[in-house]
Amino acid sequence: MDSRFLAQMEHLPWLYGLPYDPLYPVVCYDERPCFLIGDQVEPLALQSGQIRKEHYAYEKLGSAALLAAIEPLTGRRLAQVQPHRTKRSTLCSVKP
Repeated sequence: MDSRFLAQMEHLPWLYGLPYDPLYPVVCYDERPCFLIGDQVEPLALQSGQIRKEHYAYEKLGSAALLAAIEPLTGRRLAQVQPHRTKRSTLCSVKP
């Protein structure tokens, strides 16, 4: 990050304040890695008046990538879950 990058970031609040224009929609895009885990030890059966008890050990079941595109002025959302995260899937998976 340098001063040019920070100066560009200061323009974002202005962009979000513009009125809605269907020819130039404001779209926010984000991705998040998700790690898939499972229980190694089954949780104890729930008993009345007690909190659920789980063991801290877990089994790794892989990972996935959650991709989301949001148009804040209309509330439209598009989400996809990809079984793998690759450069190609990140660049090509969300289409207009």
